[in-house]
Amino acid sequence: MLSTAKWRASKRASRRVSSGVTEAVAKLLKSGAKLTGAAARQSHKAARQAGRAMTLTRARGDEATRPAGQFVEVDGLQVHYIARGKGRPVVLIHGNGTMAEDFVISGLVDRLAKRYRVIAIDRPGFGHTERPRHRIWTASAQARLVHRVLERLGVERPIIVGHSWGTLVSLALAVQAPDAVRGLVLLSGYYYAVRRADVALITPLAVPGIGDAARSLMPPALVHLLAPQVFQRVFRPQAVPACFQARFPVGLSIHPTQARASAEDTASMNAAAALLRPHYRGLRVPLAILSGDADAIVDPAGQSCRLHEEVAGSMLTLLPGLGHMIHYSAKAQIARAVDTILAADGKRLQWKVKGCSGLKQTRAQVGSACDQPVRSGPASQIWAVLRGTR
Repeated sequence: MLSTAKWRASKRASRRVSSGVTEAVAKLLKSGAKLTGAAARQSHKAARQAGRAMTLTRARGDEATRPAGQFVEVDGLQVHYIARGKGRPVVLIHGNGTMAEDFVISGLVDRLAKRYRVIAIDRPGFGHTERPRHRIWTASAQARLVHRVLERLGVERPIIVGHSWGTLVSLALAVQAPDAVRGLVLLSGYYYAVRRADVALITPLAVPGIGDAARSLMPPALVHLLAPQVFQRVFRPQAVPACFQARFPVGLSIHPTQARASAEDTASMNAAAALLRPHYRGLRVPLAILSGDADAIVDPAGQSCRLHEEVAGSMLTLLPGLGHMIHYSAKAQIARAVDTILAADGKRLQWKVKGCSGLKQTRAQVGSACDQPVRSGPASQIWAVLRGTR
């Protein structure tokens, strides 16, 4: 047993330790309270900033969602289009998930408008064009609508420039009315049906009722949060351009009508490509095909190179290191292709390209998005031979 003196000494030591621990805990709790208070103040400050940002975003969104162009009524449908410039007509048809204004933001409209009358059309359900549910908006149906719009606007034999999903509409128009088209310039296109994960995932959202319910369950905040990741993927390996970040109307692009249109177009893209494929060899219009060799959305070897090999008289330009959104960083090459199609009017082009499967062997100089200069790649190695008449 401990002696009384030792017991008292031990008890005093225990009190000192206990007091020290208590003091340390008190200091820790006090520090924690300070940190918690600071975090709360920081959180409150962030919330105020977020509120101001949301207000600014809404104000910008209201401005961005105002139609930039005009409307024409075709078959009871209000179709929005943007027109610039004078000269021979060039019609721009956008891809999935975007709108005609994307061509304006990229600078392609202004670039082409220096020489041509440029008309960029919002496809059904995109931008400011309606998409009635009682119609099935296949690529062929959209092509017929575009043809009717051009007739209403008095546009004769335009050069059609289609991007991504818009290439299906462009090809359908050339198949339906070859005499009404001067030529095609196809950018980052999808021409052959393949298994795609995005098609399998998004197709259920196109089913009436089920898709509406699923889309209604997605909080707008979540969609806004995911949008930058989607944009990064479509521009990869390039960074998302500053002009796109500043001007692209995200709110309009995720509107329920456009979300439904995107889902329906995604669900129908393989069927559209399969229906068009038998007509490729019979195309008799000048055809230019452009693609980035680093496209992460569509495989350039399995799509653009394959179409070039199948369509006699086609021209292929592969753009080194570029992704899917080549209308931002290859405007000069697109404009050159349009010029070439115009010069070839009434004739067919035979473009011989060495090593298409290699992708790296056929290159063209490229620029950067938002019209800012960047370092160029090596010169293009494409030979053009005029061959006969149509």
